[in-house]
Amino acid sequence: MREFPFELAVCAALEAESDGIVARQLGTHSRIVDVVEVQPGPEFDRRTAITAETIPGLAIESDVGVGRARRPKNAIDAHPNRASTIADRAVEIGFFQEERRKRRRYVRQTTAYPEWIGGLRAFENKPDLGRPGDLELQLRKDVSLSLFDEVVLVTASYVTGAHLNRIPEPVGVWRFDPDDGTFEVVREPCRLAASEPGIAVIDESPTRVDVEPVDAERKARLRIRVAERAYGKGWRPRKLPECANANARGPAFGDDDVLPYCAWKDRFVDPARECGAECDGHEGAEPPNVDIAAERERHGPWVADPAGVARRQVGLDQFRDG
Repeated sequence: MREFPFELAVCAALEAESDGIVARQLGTHSRIVDVVEVQPGPEFDRRTAITAETIPGLAIESDVGVGRARRPKNAIDAHPNRASTIADRAVEIGFFQEERRKRRRYVRQTTAYPEWIGGLRAFENKPDLGRPGDLELQLRKDVSLSLFDEVVLVTASYVTGAHLNRIPEPVGVWRFDPDDGTFEVVREPCRLAASEPGIAVIDESPTRVDVEPVDAERKARLRIRVAERAYGKGWRPRKLPECANANARGPAFGDDDVLPYCAWKDRFVDPARECGAECDGHEGAEPPNVDIAAERERHGPWVADPAGVARRQVGLDQFRDG
């Protein structure tokens, strides 16, 4: 089975079982992870009320607080132009509010950033273990950095002892049936030291391994950034093919979804890579008329159009200039 349809089926099955957020193809430190699950923390509902979008990491990490208005260039750790852009985006999505004083721009948080992340789990999808590619190195990177609490390899292959011996021991191994959406646990994942320093493997050759130490504080920031990207992105492709052969449906075990299915190829397709005039089956047409955001909201805890948390300013004396 092709990796893209397999990955969509894995995401659909995980989302059906999870109370949190499932997203696919997220950059971490030195690689892109196939699927990430953000398990809900104690203030998950507060996060869903702020915005449906990703909150920029630099805005979360900035010296801007609730009741403390700051100039973006002084509070955001970036070049002044970049800091202004970050502030613009944070205002646009409702995490910052802005005001003007003596023609100068100030921003403040509309709410304290919530403790909404209960845990992070990474999934590496490899339907055919007979074609492993860089699988072993990718999993060693995940274990060495320990950015996630757990790492799981998902495959459709029969898993042998030889396969398990080549997979780092802390990595869980699940066998997945994309037809009925069920997982068979071959090996449980071990809990990784996500709150402790880790080692990022940048590159590896037979004679050399390039690594970078990552302290616990930086890992904590990276975890928040990964979780935020997961919240804003999700796993469904955001656009369907502009083709008469394009349909919107889900996998066999849950066909009430809006994934890009091609009737000509008789399978799910990646619109960004497989569709367009270069495809022999392409017939230009409007894409299927579906509401992808509404489907994401219907299948999980993500809120498409939250009320927001903007507060009314009650007086300038509560703010500190900076």
